[in-house]
Order: sequence, then structure tokens, then C-alpha cells
Amino acid sequence: MGRVSKKVAIITGAASGLGKADAYRLAEEGAGLVLTDINVQEGKKVADKCKGNAIFFEQDVSLESSWPVLMETTIAEFGRLDILVNNAGIAYIANIENTSTDQWNEILRVNLDGTFFGCRSAIPEMKKSGGGSIINMSSTTALVGLSPYLAYSAAKGGIRSMTKSIATYCIEQKNNIRCNSIHPGSILTPMVHTALENLAGIKLSEQDDPETTRIAMGIGEPLDVANLVLFLASDESKHINGAELVIDNGATIRDISR
Repeated sequence: MGRVSKKVAIITGAASGLGKADAYRLAEEGAGLVLTDINVQEGKKVADKCKGNAIFFEQDVSLESSWPVLMETTIAEFGRLDILVNNAGIAYIANIENTSTDQWNEILRVNLDGTFFGCRSAIPEMKKSGGGSIINMSSTTALVGLSPYLAYSAAKGGIRSMTKSIATYCIEQKNNIRCNSIHPGSILTPMVHTALENLAGIKLSEQDDPETTRIAMGIGEPLDVANLVLFLASDESKHINGAELVIDNGATIRDISR
């Protein structure tokens, strides 16, 4: 216990899925939390379950104007910022021929612009705290081709490259700020539920044994990612910077056709 004790973290997209799991895990290990999401009702529920360690802030990460207010709120509440988890994201199932311009722009705004705004806003506050850890949620779609997720893949690929640029900059500036990206494969979140249903016609909730089906399909749990987020947020990972950490049980390196 206490692996991130006395540290303060912002987690975006914290009302469900990976963000919710991250919030619970960091709270368990002693972090003060500012949780953001557009889903106010569910976001407040998550904050309430973090046993007094968390507050909720309503935010659309794609709005540049929301970020200065978020930073002011964080400093006013906790006095510092040590960790930023850029988790908020959306996806449409659409390939190169049927992705609309509106879909393309929206996905890039939320996933890529939101991450950019977060990193740019967090660094000055982390410098005041003596350093910090920025954790950007990318995807295995940034590493391999996945035709039904064109815009999502492009956005997550941008996050991957941006992360390395930020890490390099912070090393050059000697500001003790690390920036790493996480690349989950199939993890049991609402987004994956939707993909399974729409692309494969599979509803895990209707399986006789959903847990056995999940394991057989090689689908991970949000806690698997949350444990990695905790490691990157803690001082245990102090020498890891600019890395892309894949968490997919080897899916991207094995021949899945066998």
C-alpha cells in the first residue's frame, strides 16, 4: 500500500472502463485524484467510491478552454500535480471508405487533441512539483493495421509519436517529467463490448460463462491496465521514459490465424 502516497493525479475519461479502473487502483495506493469525464453522474459515483481521495470535474477534453480551469481546480484542491493519465477516448467502427469527415474530426479532437492539451497543461504544474509522470493511453491499433478503426488508429498512432517527442523534450529540459504510452489490446471495456457485438455478433453477457469466454478469447481486464498505470505513476518506474508498453498477451506479435 502507499505506492503513490502523497502524489496527486488527474485521470480523464474516468467514469467507466479503463479510467474507472485506474481511479480505483491509484486511490487504493494513496493518490489524491481529480477525475474528469463528460458523464457527470457516473463520474461522481467513481469519485465517491474512492473513499474521499477523489473529486470529480466535468470536462470535455477536446475543449482547450477546459484545461486551465482543470489545472486551477487541481492546485486549489490538492496544491500540486504529479501524475496525468490521458485516458479519455472515443471510437467509431468505420474504415477508409465509410469514415465521414465529421467522424474523423471528432475522434482526432477527443483522442489526439485532448491528449495534447493535457500534456501541454500538465508540464508547467509538474515542474512546480519537482517532476511527474504523464501516461498516455494509446492502443495496439497504433502498432498494427486494423481496418474497421481508421480514425481511431490514426489518433492513437499520433499519441504514440507525440509521447516520444514529449519524453525527449523533458529529458532535454531536465525537468524530471516522464512521458510514456500504454497500448492495450482487447480489454473488457464498453468499447470492446460494442466492437464484439457489431463486428462479430458476440454478446459476452449472454454467454453461459462470460469469464471463461473472455479468457478463451484472450480479452484482458481493466485491472490489468490499471496495474500498469500504477507502476508508471509510481517512483518504481523512474527510469522508464518515452516507452510504449504493450499489454495484449502477445496478440500483436503472434500469428493469430493459427
